[in-house]
Amino acid sequence: MRLRALLETEALGLRLLGGEEELDRTVRGVMTTDLRDPSRYLSGGELVLTGLAWRREPADSERFVRILTAAGVAGLAAGEAEIASTPDDLIEACGRHRLPLFSVDETVSFASITEHVVRQVSSERAGDLAAVVDRHRRLMTGGPAGGGPEVVLDLLGSDLDLRAWVLSPTGRRIAGSSLADAGPGLPATAGAALAGEHLAAARGGRPGPHRVTVGGTTYSLFPIAGDTRPAPADTRETLLSDWLLAVEADAGDWPEERLDLLQGVTQLIAVERERRDAARTVRRRLAQEVLELVQAGAAPAEIAARLRVAAPVLLPGLGTAPHWQVVVARVEWEGADIPGGPVAQALLEEVLVDPGATGPEPSDRIAVAHTGDEAVALVPLPAVTPAAADGTPATGLDASAGLHADALLAAVRDPLARGLDGDGRLTFGVSAAVHSAEGLRGALEEARHARRVAAARPGRVCAAGHQELASHVLLLPFVPDDVRRAFTARLLDPLRDYDRRHRAELIPTLEAFLDCDGSWTRCATRLHLHVNTLRYRVGRIEQLTGRDLSRLEDKLDFFLALRMS
Repeated sequence: MRLRALLETEALGLRLLGGEEELDRTVRGVMTTDLRDPSRYLSGGELVLTGLAWRREPADSERFVRILTAAGVAGLAAGEAEIASTPDDLIEACGRHRLPLFSVDETVSFASITEHVVRQVSSERAGDLAAVVDRHRRLMTGGPAGGGPEVVLDLLGSDLDLRAWVLSPTGRRIAGSSLADAGPGLPATAGAALAGEHLAAARGGRPGPHRVTVGGTTYSLFPIAGDTRPAPADTRETLLSDWLLAVEADAGDWPEERLDLLQGVTQLIAVERERRDAARTVRRRLAQEVLELVQAGAAPAEIAARLRVAAPVLLPGLGTAPHWQVVVARVEWEGADIPGGPVAQALLEEVLVDPGATGPEPSDRIAVAHTGDEAVALVPLPAVTPAAADGTPATGLDASAGLHADALLAAVRDPLARGLDGDGRLTFGVSAAVHSAEGLRGALEEARHARRVAAARPGRVCAAGHQELASHVLLLPFVPDDVRRAFTARLLDPLRDYDRRHRAELIPTLEAFLDCDGSWTRCATRLHLHVNTLRYRVGRIEQLTGRDLSRLEDKLDFFLALRMS
């Protein structure tokens, strides 16, 4: 806005004292100050409001005006509430430095002027930004990408002073504005919390933007949905794979124009998202071909040939043959006829990316296919390069340092559970690494077995790894339910009944005793009991169940009963 427009607004009570030829200056902000030297708080283009408390003698006016002129302010307005009239020395100093000077009527508060200027400047900025965004959208939809999500986020930062990030459904940071990255950034825990809040709001059918407070900061969350992809019949088909825009601001009192602008921004980002999704087609097709060969029992040589084709696409520039891991996932919705394979495929392409990795590109090294209601991912692990002669450690990833089910689960469980809450489940299993085509069939079966182990556990998001397939954990999920109930009831019901009547805590004592490998001293220390008290409780357990906890067989029975209960 121009200084002339402020002068023509009668409600602001401004009277021009000098600088009429400079009234076409642009006002970019407003600042109220009585500091003798406010230069550190000025960036140029401000209308400075002052009560003249800095003026102690006439010479102060020249010094103050010189500072404002050097900072590039648009104009100066002096309040008359505390003085009879604006001093002549200030009028003369502003004339010498060609700085427009106004007096403010004593009936008008600085707050009223500030509110008017901020509202007008923000509105004009939003209009300018809307034009830029619209032009950028046309360029992106009609031709090559316009630089990615960062470009439009930088527009939000530079024109509207908004810190914003694009997040994945697990809360991983995909893109951020320069303004957002200039500060403390967005903590990973905050990203996961925001993603969870977004998924919960979307499951509840609430329209965006969603306003949430995380870590004492208010954010507005905008779903990213483009115009080019048909809306799904059921939002659950895309819910777990859609990105979101997190803006560090409360959009609750925004005007419609600004909300429309942010919707345009999300559509712009969605165009870029869909372009990058299209680039996954080749990787998905390669994974589908390998999966079909493995399931059909093809010769290892034929599978190896396909892998040689896939390796350069998945590991560009590495030039080494990778080890491979297989991850199998399934998404199931209760009482809904939603194809689980495509949902799990899109989700795995995000879940298998390192949570600390930034941007959409890390998923470019993961090939995911789907068959029926499950998705199968081929995850390459670069082969280890030999250690240097001086003993420098080898570079690259060892097969033993590949994906671990527990780490995957910890990274994605909380936000995804919010999106699955009520009627959905995600289960996945992770194989050990294999170094040849011969091992892929076994890795696929291993991952499927691990997923079935995960599916037998409670919770909305569950995972199991190959390490668990060599223990009793593999057997427990496949014990029939009636056998489980009978076995655990015979051993544990007498103890539960006794605990209920006497508050004796026999079950916790039994768990601690087994966990301490039958050590009386360690168990008593853990439970903060005297050893004699512990011996009394164990004796009561043996009496009620007819078992002997000094015998390995009875210890094992109790252990399995506790695991199955």
